[in-house]
Order: sequence, then C-alpha cells, then structure tokens
Amino acid sequence: MSDALGPVILDLAGPELSANERDLLRHPLVGGLILFARNYRSPEQLRTLTAAVRALRTPQLLIAVDHEGGRVQRFQRGFTRIPAMRHLGHAWDRDRNAACAVTRSIGYVLASELLACGVDFSFTPVLDVDSGASSVIGDRAFHSLPAAIAELARSLIAGMREAGMASVGKHFPGHGYVRADSHFAVPVDERSYAEIEAADMLPYRRLINNGLSAVMPAHVIYPKIDARPAGFSSLWLKQILRAELKFEGMIFSDDLSMEGASVAGGVVERAQAALAAGCDMVLLCNAPGSASELLERLPAVAMHQRRAEAMRGAPLSADFAALARNTRFAEAKADLDRFTASLA
Repeated sequence: MSDALGPVILDLAGPELSANERDLLRHPLVGGLILFARNYRSPEQLRTLTAAVRALRTPQLLIAVDHEGGRVQRFQRGFTRIPAMRHLGHAWDRDRNAACAVTRSIGYVLASELLACGVDFSFTPVLDVDSGASSVIGDRAFHSLPAAIAELARSLIAGMREAGMASVGKHFPGHGYVRADSHFAVPVDERSYAEIEAADMLPYRRLINNGLSAVMPAHVIYPKIDARPAGFSSLWLKQILRAELKFEGMIFSDDLSMEGASVAGGVVERAQAALAAGCDMVLLCNAPGSASELLERLPAVAMHQRRAEAMRGAPLSADFAALARNTRFAEAKADLDRFTASLA
C-alpha cells in the first residue's frame, strides 16, 4: 500500500479491471485514472468499477473523465445529456443572466451525476476562445468573446463546486486560434504574447480567484514566447501561470500520447519534460504498450499532495436513486431539460 499519490494518470482497456491493470494502478508512481466511453456500460457498472479502483490503494486514486457535454461526453446512456457549451454562448448573447443561471444548473447536474458514480472530477471547462479556426475545439468553446467565456465558465464552475466537484480549465493559454489538432499534429500559434494575453488568457485571469481548481496546458507551440509547447514550458507554467497569474492549483498535462507531445521525445522524456516544466500530474492515454515503460523508467517524483487532494470529489448522493430525491438536483435538472428542449 502507498501513503502518497504518484504523478501519473493512466487509463483502462474496458469496463472491468484486468489483473495487469490492477498491478499498474498499484504502482507508487500512479496517482489517478482517466475513464473513457469504452469503460462505461451503465451507472451501476460504473459505480462497481470505481469502487474496485478505490479499493486498490490508500490514499485512493483520483478518478477523472472528459465529460464536457456535446461531442465530448463519455458517459451517455443513463446520464443526462449535456449540450455543447456553444449553445450557452448563444444563450448569453440573448440574455446573460438567464444563460449564467442555466449554466450553473448544468454544472450542478454534470458534477452530481459523476460524483454519484464515484468519479472525482471532469476535465472541464474548456476556456479556449473560438477564433473560427480550430475544428477540434469548435462548439466545445463557449464563445468567441473572452469575457463571455469567463462569465459562463464561472457559472459552470460554481455549479460544479456546489455539487462537490473541482474544475479543470483547458487548454492554457489557448488552443482556439490554431487550425491543427494537437491529437494528430504539432500546432503552432504565431501570435505575440500581447495578443494571447489580451484574449485567450483573460478567462484564466478572471477564474483563478473565482474557483478554478486546476489547469491543463495545450500541446501548442507559441514560438514568439517559447520554442516548446506550453505543456513542456517552464516559462508558460512556472513564470506566467504560477508567478504572474498566481495560480496555486493543480496543473495536469494533456495526454502524452498525442502527436502534439511528440516534440519532447519518447514517453518517458515527455513525462519528465512536463513534470520539470511545472505539471503536477501527467496523463498517458490510449497507449497501453507505453504504460509499463513509463512506470519502469520514470524516476520517482514527489508530488504536491495537497493540490491532488483538492481534486477529490465529495458526492452528495451515493447513487442515482438517492440523487433523484435531492431537491436541488431536481430543480437543476429541470432547468437543464428546459434549455435542451429549447434547442430542438
């Protein structure tokens, strides 16, 4: 048994733990698990899986998912469908107060359902500014106006916090301007720091003191600032995010198996570079052949345990049946259902 969480977050092949996966997750360098659609069958199955993961270690591993809404919602059947955040941006254009109110309700529902199934947090909200170029961001972004993004994201975060869930803003300092998808390429953003600071970084500046728990940097190179992608850049993470913006929460790397991370070398070199640059935890997804190599070769790294524990969820209800009896949840879900119906 381990008395501390490690800096590596891994994934699973299917809806149940294999013997090999149990061994990997017990490794002292592992601190968390990220789930995907392939790991989900039903809320009941998900609760069984997360309980099995939690039984492996003390302290328990953190369990996360990408559950933003729209086309990035890993758990669907049995869960409330969350609309793409762009719809909330359109609502903000019509009525800012009403849009923020329903966004808070959406945050509450999203977080409550995940927490009731044993998931600690979602990698959300997306804080990227939609500049009309990025297909991988697209309608995942709230808006093209940084101020609108900040206002709506603050409401989403407030709803999540009310339910007991931390938040992760991504992709710092911004992925919305580049056309290339960092899953398959190494995007390059040629803008100056002044341009990025005035637009893309505004949501981060406003949210760091308004509940933002964690940040995920982009696998994007901003050559006028640093030759390295932001997720491997101590300038972006230590100097700008930590020192200048005064961010004290968790920093998660984006997936190290993505093509945008390839500039840092092999999987071990990528992890070392991200941790050295200022990431607290690194994600390795969809690369089962690399997980053992990473754990065998990555030197032991001390992690900021207080930041990690701040990401642990505090569920209001033990299951969906109990959640349905929660008055606040019922009200929030009704708000969400009315909004979704208005989109039809």
